[in-house]
Amino acid sequence: MKVKKTCIFIILFLVILIAISALFTFFQKEVPLKEKVALVNVEGPILQAKHTVDEIKDYVKDKSIKAIVLRVDSPGGGVVPSQEIYEEVRKAAAQKKVIVSMGSVAASGGYYISAPASRIIANPGTITGSIGVIMEVPNIKGLMDKIGVKTEVIKSGKHKDIASVFREMGSEEKEIIQGVMNDVHEQFIKAVSDGRRIPIEDVRKIADGRIFSGNQAAKIGLVDEIGNLEYAIKTAAKMAGIKGEPDVVTKKEKSPLLELLNGKISESVSKVVPKIELKYMYIP
Repeated sequence: MKVKKTCIFIILFLVILIAISALFTFFQKEVPLKEKVALVNVEGPILQAKHTVDEIKDYVKDKSIKAIVLRVDSPGGGVVPSQEIYEEVRKAAAQKKVIVSMGSVAASGGYYISAPASRIIANPGTITGSIGVIMEVPNIKGLMDKIGVKTEVIKSGKHKDIASVFREMGSEEKEIIQGVMNDVHEQFIKAVSDGRRIPIEDVRKIADGRIFSGNQAAKIGLVDEIGNLEYAIKTAAKMAGIKGEPDVVTKKEKSPLLELLNGKISESVSKVVPKIELKYMYIP
């Protein structure tokens, strides 16, 4: 009998504990204890989008997060990951204030992902702009000829091995690739025009790959104002209606092993095994 009562008591205790835990979790989500500003860092080449996209999504869902600061210190990177982050920033800015804080470099893809933000703040010496597309195609034919190695290609269409590193590119192939480049470049121009609400013809005039300092970018409307990260955080809090010093939250950095598994350090791999792809990237 005593054993039975003890079991019932333990079960009731566990049920109450689970209920209290569930209520605490619910109220923590539904009734924020303190209004916060989230800080999302995009540093280095943009090689993949998932980590940044997931982080932004989480902060948009979190009711305690009133504004998001996107710290961009990147020369750009792949076209597709840049476009995916752009789209997530655009959607986030429709629900919460998203402020971009530009570091040393926020050029090409780094500028692309910044364009749809609620406000862009750059340092006076930030390197930004570089609205353009680049594709690097190595040609090792000369080296292969010297060491006496030849490649045999079997293909179903004459352009199936376009941009092959083992031969020179023909004029027709260059024309095809240039057509793709022009289309992707036009996508960049439209993204900046839509994100910054600048007439597309005005963007087209400066979309030749040139770079700007933060000061220069502010004068032509690519940047809203000049300031550092601290200023950007305070601006985000003010725009979100937070009084006093905001509570800033950010995701913890993962271990190098997890970053390797998630593909975050694929930059090192790409240096060893070059990848031919279209890039929104500033290459000094």
